Amino acid sequence: QVQLVESGGGLVQAGGSLRLSCAASGRTASSDVMGWFRQAPGKEREFVAAWSGGVLYYADSVKGRFTISRDTAKNTVYLQMNSLKPEDTAVYSCAAVPMGYYLRRDYYRAQSYDYWGQGTQVTVSS
Repeated sequence: QVQLVESGGGLVQAGGSLRLSCAASGRTASSDVMGWFRQAPGKEREFVAAWSGGVLYYADSVKGRFTISRDTAKNTVYLQMNSLKPEDTAVYSCAAVPMGYYLRRDYYRAQSYDYWGQGTQVTVSS
């Protein structure tokens, strides 16, 4: 079992920055795949970024603005979000796939992840 707790959301003006954190506990390992997804009201959940064995993946909509990183000693994954836009407003959730590095799933898809956090709200005002 893996437990995920997000923090760092809030209200920010367009052009501002936020850093989200996702603290993992339970059975965690450096081979886990960690991802960030978001869901805006009335929209489907969408992929934001993923970390897999040090390889980083990003949605086109956030590339160049968001950075995913992982501190394995702290079992924490971060999402640094810069140049925020109103369309980034959503509930951001982190997700995990234990030993995911070896499973070769499509980590752009939410269905590939086994564990989810509760989410944290990010609101970007114009």
